[in-house]
Amino acid sequence: MRLPSAWIILCCVLVMTLLSVEKSRASSDFENFHISREQAGTPMPSFELKTLQGTVIRSASLKGRLVLLNFWATWCGPCKDEMPALGRLQERLHDEDFQLLTITSDLQAKAIRAFLSMVNVDIPVLLDETQAVSNAYMARALPLSVLIGKDGRMIGRAMGPRDWDSPSMIAFIQRLLREPAQ
Repeated sequence: MRLPSAWIILCCVLVMTLLSVEKSRASSDFENFHISREQAGTPMPSFELKTLQGTVIRSASLKGRLVLLNFWATWCGPCKDEMPALGRLQERLHDEDFQLLTITSDLQAKAIRAFLSMVNVDIPVLLDETQAVSNAYMARALPLSVLIGKDGRMIGRAMGPRDWDSPSMIAFIQRLLREPAQ
């Protein structure tokens, strides 16, 4: 009877070790990608914004999905550089519980469409005409990206452009997608 007990203990130790390694990997990913965890665990500020097409998107409808909010502007050079990677990320993860939403406080729909055409991306754009959402998320510099977990709580913030479609970033996001909603 001692032998099965030893196997059970060994299996428990192995599972705990694997969980510890996975948690450590997630922490190092945040560091490697320069994603701040400063506000991690904070509920996402709620919002209700229109898309370029006029559809209303409510933050409450995003619960249960991993969300990447990207704050940008047409006049922002680093935003222009980052947009193609965001477009490819959206294409790559569109069948998963992932939602990319870009938010701009630019007011000219024609200029926004021209910008998207110039960078050759077709991604969801929300219009923050009063900058209330940008202020709630403290978007003081652009681009700013905010990762929000399936539980509606902030996971991390990335100031400046990122290579969102790199294999390592996609693997990181897929690990976040596998985490259960709290």
